[in-house]
Amino acid sequence: MSLLAGQFDAPFPAVDWQPEVMALLDERHLGVWSHAQSRRSHFAASLAQFLGSQRETDVVTLYGRFIKDIEAFCHQLERSIPVDRLERRLDGTDSVTDALRSRESVRGRSVARCRFIVWNDADVLLRADPDLFGRLVDAMLGVSAEAEYASEDLLLIQRCVFVGGAALAEYAERPDGQFRSWLPDGLGEPFWALVTGVDEPQLKMSHIDELMP
Repeated sequence: MSLLAGQFDAPFPAVDWQPEVMALLDERHLGVWSHAQSRRSHFAASLAQFLGSQRETDVVTLYGRFIKDIEAFCHQLERSIPVDRLERRLDGTDSVTDALRSRESVRGRSVARCRFIVWNDADVLLRADPDLFGRLVDAMLGVSAEAEYASEDLLLIQRCVFVGGAALAEYAERPDGQFRSWLPDGLGEPFWALVTGVDEPQLKMSHIDELMP
């Protein structure tokens, strides 16, 4: 299903890079990296602005420079996704997973068909707590696959964009990292593979220079 069809009235010229990146997000999540902080900031801000201009679309922006633990992640998430309560945990009632599944909308506004989560400076948490980073990535990509392939509710296409430095690209090369594999739960087949029927996360890793002039 194309996220582009009928979604926008060309607020940018067709030659701009943002629509092409959005088209990449049709089928998969995206990780982007650069050594240059200015390039990362420009990419994330411009892409989030463009995505936010689309109809029936929500954009969640996470400022990773301030995310070094679960408290900081939840603090930002609950300011973008309306939830009654968000406990500082990944699973269970009122958890991060519950919040990511939430589809609450403002009265009079149509329910979003697409949600994009743009995590700036995602490598800050990767360096501070690699285990927590992997668990959060697993939840984000797992809930996205669940909404697309296993939910009986109105279809929601949810895509994640992770923006960072070289550490993010190195993580993407790890076959045991959650950009490339579901987190094992010690009970046989990983939970998200069992629930969604999707064997592994679908994420493309690119250098920013390949996507943005």
